[in-house]
Amino acid sequence: MPAALLALAIGAFGIGTTEFVIMGLLPEVATDFGVSIPSAGLLISGYALGVVVGAPLLTAIGSRISRKTVLIALMGVFIVGNLISALAPTYGVLMTGRIVAALAHGAFFGVGSVVAASLVPKAKQASAIALMFTGLTVANVLGVPGGTALGQAFGWRSTFWAVTALGVIGLLGIVFLVPRQDTAEGPGLRVELAVFKNLQVWLALAMTALGFAGVFASFTYIAPMMTEVAGFSSGAVTWLLVLFGGGLVVGNLLGGKAADRSLMPSLYVILALLAAVLVVFVFTAHAKVPAAITIAIFGAAGFATVAPLQKRVMDKAAGAPALASAANIAAFNLGNAVGAYLGGLTITRGLGYTAPNWVGAALAVAGLLVALLSGALDYRRRTATTPVLTTV
Repeated sequence: MPAALLALAIGAFGIGTTEFVIMGLLPEVATDFGVSIPSAGLLISGYALGVVVGAPLLTAIGSRISRKTVLIALMGVFIVGNLISALAPTYGVLMTGRIVAALAHGAFFGVGSVVAASLVPKAKQASAIALMFTGLTVANVLGVPGGTALGQAFGWRSTFWAVTALGVIGLLGIVFLVPRQDTAEGPGLRVELAVFKNLQVWLALAMTALGFAGVFASFTYIAPMMTEVAGFSSGAVTWLLVLFGGGLVVGNLLGGKAADRSLMPSLYVILALLAAVLVVFVFTAHAKVPAAITIAIFGAAGFATVAPLQKRVMDKAAGAPALASAANIAAFNLGNAVGAYLGGLTITRGLGYTAPNWVGAALAVAGLLVALLSGALDYRRRTATTPVLTTV
């Protein structure tokens, strides 16, 4: 794999760290600014909103600019956002910094996926995308726990300074390692928008939203599930999350390799596996060892979907994949929000902390059904030998 993928992975590592590390620093942030924990939690929602808005917006703005230039600009936006966060004198300014950093998130992964795929032969494109996303998964294993420990020891601002430094390293890597694309300009906004006339693009986005809604319906409530149901101490949750993160790394790489061999069959198997693991989790969550094992498998199944889903939407938007690719990152985050909301409903209605797993399984099955429909449409198109004639 080209060295340029390392630069993209470093950028992904920084972005993944800044997205999730705030979860471990909410008490420190809340105390510093004199706000409640729920109010500090809105920093997570604000970031997600920034991703959903920024992914298509910034990609559209850069649609006729060299993709390398777009990536450099996006890393600049990311660095500025984290600088604002590190220096924030008030809660409002911190929220602004979070949103500014989030604006770069979706567009970076969207454009970065296109660039990563362009660096390798077609047979290795899904693996290249997965390698870039490895930065995001490793952020959950190393960046988030490390950033949390740093913030707790030296103040939460030190974490944002560290993430800013990661952004600078990623920026330099892109400048010196990522080659300029063969075409100086993208296909243009009109062409990028035209791909959304394709039903298969929308089905791919639906697969992404439903599949990741299934993941976050359960993952959002993993801490109370492990402490209240499995019987782990609150201190053990950090190591369980590291275990989950390890599963993410393995699943991401295996999913990319499987998609290179056979994309749609891989998606069928992975989404079915995700649904099955979540059903099993309802029962294994009641004992420590089975729960820990299931968490690792859950992480692997959940993130094994990422590269295949990203490759699917890029394939169906061939010729102008950047905006559709960024929209798919927005779909991931929309799925995160919807899944967390639906999983939370089951808890507020008194169904218990394992009930979100049932919701997640149902959402994964819905994603599988959309995938089967999409595959059936592909098969119908391939096997059609004569046009369908209609008479009046």
